[in-house]
Amino acid sequence: MTMDARPQIGQFVKVLRGKDEESYAVILTIVDDRFVTIADGHKRRFDQPKRKNVLHLELQPAISSEVSSSMQETGRVTNAKLRYAIQKYVNAKGE
Repeated sequence: MTMDARPQIGQFVKVLRGKDEESYAVILTIVDDRFVTIADGHKRRFDQPKRKNVLHLELQPAISSEVSSSMQETGRVTNAKLRYAIQKYVNAKGE
């Protein structure tokens, strides 16, 4: 991962470390330079996001416009929307 790649709200990530390893999630908030919170709407709900070190995530080149606009407008996003966005992304990626 290059250092100029800054995580964005609504960006898809692949989890590289931890018990959710190999799963996909969406960035909800940027805590600081090293940490973000992620959720997938399934095991990780919006109201219980996981705080992850950015080094343990593989930032994907895609951002969910639904999630990022929802976070900007209301400051939250539904778990169904998270699940739907991730499902759509993983299908499009062909995994």
